[in-house]
Amino acid sequence: MEVNGYTIESGSDLTGANLIGVDLSGADLTASVLSVANLREANLSFADLNSADLCEANLREANLANAELNWADLTLANLCGASLSEANLTDANLTKAILYDAFMSEANLTDANLTKAIISNAELECANLTRANLTDALLLKVNLFGANLTGAMLYCADLTEANLSNAVLTDAVLRRAKLWSSDLSDANLTGADLPWAILSGANLHGANLHGANLHGANLTGANLTGANLTGATMPDGSIHD
Repeated sequence: MEVNGYTIESGSDLTGANLIGVDLSGADLTASVLSVANLREANLSFADLNSADLCEANLREANLANAELNWADLTLANLCGASLSEANLTDANLTKAILYDAFMSEANLTDANLTKAIISNAELECANLTRANLTDALLLKVNLFGANLTGAMLYCADLTEANLSNAVLTDAVLRRAKLWSSDLSDANLTGADLPWAILSGANLHGANLHGANLHGANLTGANLTGANLTGATMPDGSIHD
């Protein structure tokens, strides 16, 4: 397959390629090198990008819906406004990636590395982030309604005004996370680790905090109506009955 003079096939070297707006839907780019490539507004829906090198690639407003990105390297990639709905990003490396305004509903990010990623204002409804690493990630106003964050690492993550209603955060690590005015209503936080987390003004109505660790957490103004705190370690270190 030839596009703009470039050979599009598995293992292609497309370093720095100009592929703005091209249609690569369904293309086989397995293990291809696309680092620093310009793929702005490109159509990569259903493309196979497993193990592809997309470091510092420009994927702004690109369509990656249903794309396969297992083990792909997206370090420092620009994915602002990109569509990744139902994309498979298992074990993908998104360290310091920019996902501002990205659409990622039902995306599979199991075991993905999102350390220091910027995911503000993104749509992640019902996404799978099981065991994902979101250390120091910026998740301002992100929609994680119904998302699965079981065992996720959210150490020092900023989730200010995030929507985590009905999300599953079982055994998630939220130590020192910022959850100012976030919506955690009906979320499952069983066994979650929240020492020194900031939950000021958070909505925890109906949340399940059974066995959660809230030692040192700031719950000023938080709504805990109907929350299950059985066995939880409270901010003062006491164990709730």
